[in-house]
Amino acid sequence: MFSFPAYAQAAGASGGAGGFLNAIMPLLLIIPIFYFLLIRPQQRRMKAHKAMIDAVKKNDTVVTGGGLIGKVKRVTETEIDVDLGNGNVVKVVKGTLSEVRQPGTPAAAAND
Repeated sequence: MFSFPAYAQAAGASGGAGGFLNAIMPLLLIIPIFYFLLIRPQQRRMKAHKAMIDAVKKNDTVVTGGGLIGKVKRVTETEIDVDLGNGNVVKVVKGTLSEVRQPGTPAAAAND
């Protein structure tokens, strides 16, 4: 009832090397796009975070990844002692710091 004739494509009609180049061109364009939009910005953020962590010193105010805010009392190579107030001192791994506030820098105002 609904029969349609099937036609075969001629061999080599796609253009050989030109067809291959057209097929691989989108893949070759994706690589630099991913580099400039994803990989490079992430590397910059990692470099800035490492520089921030290396610059931590005594009496800096820090914010940990868990949201604790305190003053640095002692700095070692991999850990810092943070005074949270009322005599509460905790050891924090340097890599978990999310922000270092310099003395005299005001905290961000809360939006009400």
